[in-house]
Amino acid sequence: MNKKLVYIKSLLLFALFSLFLFLTIKYKLWLLFTNKDKLIEIVNSYKTLSVFVFIFLQILQVVIAIIPGEVTGFIGGYLFGVTLGTIYSTIGLSLGSVLAFYIARFFGRPVVLYFMNQKYLEKFDYLMTHKGASISAFLFIMPGFPKDYLCYILGLSKMNFRTFFIISTFGRFISTFMLTLGGSFIRNQYYKSFITLAIIAVAIIFVFYIYRDAIETKLKKMLHKNILV
Repeated sequence: MNKKLVYIKSLLLFALFSLFLFLTIKYKLWLLFTNKDKLIEIVNSYKTLSVFVFIFLQILQVVIAIIPGEVTGFIGGYLFGVTLGTIYSTIGLSLGSVLAFYIARFFGRPVVLYFMNQKYLEKFDYLMTHKGASISAFLFIMPGFPKDYLCYILGLSKMNFRTFFIISTFGRFISTFMLTLGGSFIRNQYYKSFITLAIIAVAIIFVFYIYRDAIETKLKKMLHKNILV
């Protein structure tokens, strides 16, 4: 890589970081993603533009991977209902995933290390040397797996954009739908349904958490044996 390109990338990265820091401090963004009521109040305050604000927040919580996405997914159903909430969330999450993917692809590994621990990144180094479409699709579907980090990891891999876009968009759908459904239940005061949904979701996440290492090990073996593509 020539020095001029390195300089341009460094300057662009500094500008983006400065903008993020300014917005975080000015609008206290860390509070938005931890306080459901505050987030609903802010999105509603934009009235006809509330849809675009919500989509922007979904993009933001993917790009800033440390921000939990459960709150924004939940309020999508609370504010817009199951169908529209799922659609708007999917649009925001897809755009955020694409942005994270290209940030990693453009700036490279050093920048990705700002978002995640090096040991965690090394754990998924096998995705850097293989296309790994099948295993990546499974990881996106797997409950409780940090999908936002996965977008950055795959940005460093050999995976082409089309494959990434398909698996990241459809892989997130189940968890997006469940969060949206939960928000809709609360909005309509279907508390028993919400509790039932929450118990099912926690049970599924718990099972995958218990067996996550065994599942990943099995998938890696299948990948290296060329059983997966």
